[in-house]
Amino acid sequence: MRLHTLVGGSTEIIGPELTLADAAESMADQEVDYVAVIDNRDLVGILTEHDIVLAIAEGVDSDEALVSEWMSEAPDTFAPDVTIQEGVAWLLETGYRHLPVMADGELLGVVTIRDLMWAQTQQD
Repeated sequence: MRLHTLVGGSTEIIGPELTLADAAESMADQEVDYVAVIDNRDLVGILTEHDIVLAIAEGVDSDEALVSEWMSEAPDTFAPDVTIQEGVAWLLETGYRHLPVMADGELLGVVTIRDLMWAQTQQD
């Protein structure tokens, strides 16, 4: 099985100029734990719940702090034909939980650790 089989639906995207409060609201509305950060149609980062927790723990004002200040910049991206096993190995190596899937410079979606776990159960 390959990553493209797990990319479907919509990926929540926001701009880097939004606040952490805006991002948290977007995540809550869509019931997701991350947002892809897009600037001029380019994936420039990913912001996760973990990033927001770190910011709050440091005492930032979520109504003032910008996504661009707390996102993981220039995330590694993956081609749609990458295998599930390769994706799992990358997550284990890096500790990340999200795999942005790109083709021809376009974000197709983000595969999560949950998606990969589901895929693993389907292959067994």
